Amino acid sequence: MKISFYILWFFLYFFFFASGQDKYERDRQQMVDRQIEARGITNKATLSAMRKVERHRLVPKEQVKNAYQDRPLPIGHGQTISQPYMVAYMTEIIRPGPGMKVLEIGTGSGYQAAVLAEAVDEVYTIEIIESLGKSAEEKLNKLGYDNIYTKVADGFYGWEEHAPFDAIVVTAASEFIPPPLIEQLKEGGKMVIPVGAPFTTQHLMLVEKKKDGKWKTKNLLPVRFVPFTRN
Repeated sequence: MKISFYILWFFLYFFFFASGQDKYERDRQQMVDRQIEARGITNKATLSAMRKVERHRLVPKEQVKNAYQDRPLPIGHGQTISQPYMVAYMTEIIRPGPGMKVLEIGTGSGYQAAVLAEAVDEVYTIEIIESLGKSAEEKLNKLGYDNIYTKVADGFYGWEEHAPFDAIVVTAASEFIPPPLIEQLKEGGKMVIPVGAPFTTQHLMLVEKKKDGKWKTKNLLPVRFVPFTRN
């Protein structure tokens, strides 16, 4: 009788838990193969991070079924989690690697922060909407990320006490590049930021800070992000 019970338990575990986990794993690998690597992302640290981070655990419950689709998803408060390809593209642009300290502006769901945390040593992420910031912090903690530091604040001013940063990733469109973020970027560092007016086609910009403290920008591609929110 006991043997039959254990067989039944194993059967139920496999079909209701293990098989579900296998599905998300399969979907995640297909996402990277078809949506990301096939479209030109080659940075090994970025690809590895995208294969590891469980996106379905960082979206609202009603969006879990769509977690690995090739599109942004709503996360509430008029905000979105970016399309997987865009997350990978912005990560690759900063050339992530060991020893790096990165600032993210716009925590949102926590997905971009998690991807960065798989590829760099420290991630400091700021979210202006308190409920989103707290929710992301809770989820990231449950996923075991002990190298992500969260803060609810106006991201325009960055996180001065932890500057300078090797790289800065901004996940909302600003009409201009915030001067405090340039100041907090390490010499030789890179910032990727969408720039443009709300609800129009913006441009993803690469900002590189030279050794002499001066900086230059490069227009990467047209994008459309939610607007940069200020207090």
